[in-house]
Amino acid sequence: MKTRSTLVLSLLAVAALLLAASATPAQDNKGELQLRTVHGVAVDGSENPIPSAIVYLVNMKTQSVKTYIADEAGNYRFSGLDPNVDYELHAEHDDLTSATRTVSSFNSGRDIEVVLKVTRKKKAQ
Repeated sequence: MKTRSTLVLSLLAVAALLLAASATPAQDNKGELQLRTVHGVAVDGSENPIPSAIVYLVNMKTQSVKTYIADEAGNYRFSGLDPNVDYELHAEHDDLTSATRTVSSFNSGRDIEVVLKVTRKKKAQ
């Protein structure tokens, strides 16, 4: 009986370790958190870059919003993003907006490129 209870306790300990390991943030071999970068370009319907488009990034866990004003080539970049959080992003320029795109925590990439096509009329508020 003692051997059986020892085996059960050992199995429970292993299960607890596996659960703890799956809940920890993605880390590199040095134990450092592997942060992500999302970047891309805001373009119009003809694929021309849109300088000064405003790109919005929403952290779906905290609902905090970051913005980036695209450069003269329409490029934007958000770095230092938590790999265990989902994000939504879209771009706006004048009275137009892009579709909202999602960057999932299930996407294991560290460098994610998203092209935002700004072609939709903004909804009236």
